[in-house]
Amino acid sequence: MLRSLYTSASGMKAQELKIDVISNNLANVNTTAFKAQNANFQDLIYQTLVEPGALTSQNTVNASGIQVGLGVKPISVTKQYQQGDLVNTNNPLDVAIEGEGFFQITKPDGSIAYTRAGNFTLTQDGLLVTAEGYQIEPAITIPQNSESVTIGEDGTVSVRIPGANVPQQVGQIQAVRFPNRAGLKAVGKNLYLESGSSGNPIQGNFSAEGFGILAQGFIESSNVSVVTEVVNMITAQRAYEANSKGIQTADSMLSEAINVKR
Repeated sequence: MLRSLYTSASGMKAQELKIDVISNNLANVNTTAFKAQNANFQDLIYQTLVEPGALTSQNTVNASGIQVGLGVKPISVTKQYQQGDLVNTNNPLDVAIEGEGFFQITKPDGSIAYTRAGNFTLTQDGLLVTAEGYQIEPAITIPQNSESVTIGEDGTVSVRIPGANVPQQVGQIQAVRFPNRAGLKAVGKNLYLESGSSGNPIQGNFSAEGFGILAQGFIESSNVSVVTEVVNMITAQRAYEANSKGIQTADSMLSEAINVKR
């Protein structure tokens, strides 16, 4: 009987994690380029009371045996990298990625991180940086007397200088992708880090083979579906309640067993 108490408890703990993930998704429904997460579970080990295929007589065997599961445990929380909707901002420094790829940025400690949030801005020196002030890698400087900035689908950045007849190219935004992007380590601030699971970064240019294209004047919105998350929340809540009922039922049966002498 005690087995059912611990089994139901594991189910309640699993649903608590599910609600944690759903809550984080809903909290980031308006976060630029946020990717929804999904909690995945697996069943725990089984206690074998009768081995499948065990002899029941000299000429017959038990077809399925008796195996009792011992609950559930979380196995992973994965990012869902489906494309988010593109929102028109009319800001020439906003850039959205349509398709595969990440922007490469340099953190203040000199390490490299990756992001899909293209809501860029300029420093007082004209450096193109993220909303947190992290510099794009390789660095791109926009001349302070530029009349306009154009970012092409392949990441080419060009400006129009007063008196110049043609736009002047000042740099190119580099594209990066990974063999297993689900293995990237999320560290907040819309940033990801390379991990042993993600594989080494593959660098290239946007619009080239294997990479998406850039859309200037747009940002990628979160891919969280509020309706889906609310439905998942309801099912997680009901599963939590069902597991709590399992504990209550096991407790009631134990109470009956204890009081059977009375």
